Amino acid sequence: QLQLVESGGGLVQPGGSLRLSCTASGFSLNYSAIGWFRQAPGKGREGVSCISMRDGVTYYADSVKGRFTISRDSAKNTVYLQMNSLNPEDTAVYYCAADSPRLYTTVQAMCDLGDRYLDAWGQGTLVTVSS
Repeated sequence: QLQLVESGGGLVQPGGSLRLSCTASGFSLNYSAIGWFRQAPGKGREGVSCISMRDGVTYYADSVKGRFTISRDSAKNTVYLQMNSLNPEDTAVYYCAADSPRLYTTVQAMCDLGDRYLDAWGQGTLVTVSS
């Protein structure tokens, strides 16, 4: 069973930066893409950024484009989310999720629709942007 563990969350001032990590482990390291999703207080979970593990193709939500960068280290089964120019609207619990080869189509589809069908999720890490 695939397990995902996030780390790197915390409290940061507006304009600051954080780097989140998502490491996959388990007997079934068979996944096509990893995505970062977030859920702000009182809101639904939304896709932030997704990356194909095969070819590195990426997708970003408009709200984070130009500020966040997703990257992968396949040898370490780890995906990173570098978050710069953070603002209070980025405050949320951030989750990583994995898309299986059976269901994966594109990174955009994963980010746009993944909350509805993905079944491999990490426990989440809290990011708080506040002065």
